[in-house]
Amino acid sequence: MAPPQYDEAFKAGSIRLVTEQGRPSTEVSPYLIRIQHTVRGDFARKLTCLCFNRKGGSLMRYYVTADVHGFYTPLITALTKAGFFADSALHKLVILGDLFDRGKEALKLQAFLSELLDQDKVILIRGNHEDLFEELVTVDTGLPYRHHVDNGTYDTALQLTGFDPRLAPTLHDDFAEVARNTVFYQKIIPAMLDYFETEHHIFVHGWIPCIQEHNGYRSISDWRNASAALWEKARWINGMAAFRYAYDEDKTIICGHWHTSFGHSTIDHAGSQFGPDANFRPFYGTGIIALDACTAVSGFVNCIVVES
Repeated sequence: MAPPQYDEAFKAGSIRLVTEQGRPSTEVSPYLIRIQHTVRGDFARKLTCLCFNRKGGSLMRYYVTADVHGFYTPLITALTKAGFFADSALHKLVILGDLFDRGKEALKLQAFLSELLDQDKVILIRGNHEDLFEELVTVDTGLPYRHHVDNGTYDTALQLTGFDPRLAPTLHDDFAEVARNTVFYQKIIPAMLDYFETEHHIFVHGWIPCIQEHNGYRSISDWRNASAALWEKARWINGMAAFRYAYDEDKTIICGHWHTSFGHSTIDHAGSQFGPDANFRPFYGTGIIALDACTAVSGFVNCIVVES
């Protein structure tokens, strides 16, 4: 079968899909993912923005969190405190990846995110732990390799499937198959994006794709069109270590992945990274806002509000 032709007619039809038919982002996002890997440049970016901001000229308020890691209750606490549930204006939740692994409320979080997707109320950015889950249930066929156990991925699969932990190592193929049929794998992961951007902000998990060098990082001019492999590497980058070298000249990058106490300690020279004086609140720098509160240690989830 010949590959699809992403010509001007396709572009026009894709835009109508969002603007005229009003298709929700949950339905269109899988198309966007394919488009972003085939139609490079400005069109893919504009279509993504159309999909998630199709309310015309109205102001959209974004409640931004990161690295929830299966801690449903701290997430709800943070959103309630920030006003997400009481907000009557146009608003969406943005989560910057790493939805699960480490916390024990995976089922509650999965149900919550599924409902928000149905309501077109959430934008999900893919994190490195989503990559790990996909690796566990496909390439590694459900086997309890050390990095899956240490990172919490294996436990997440047990929580989401209800599989007997005594049988999972032996029946690992069956375990992986059940995990591939979860809402997380079938619905949530396919809706996730490498990045999302508005007029003034770029939302990613670790950082934008760049080249790591011995003394820092080097920017990629066309990072939006980076390969899937570079995006996967970018999800592991500590943005607070990279932002001075690789950045966007016009927009602030909001990221997660790395505990914010790193920035407060090593850049602002305030407190330690994990001691009693560690500060896990959002880190603000020139062109960067970092949000990973290291919830397993701090007990809370960071949430900031930005408008576009």
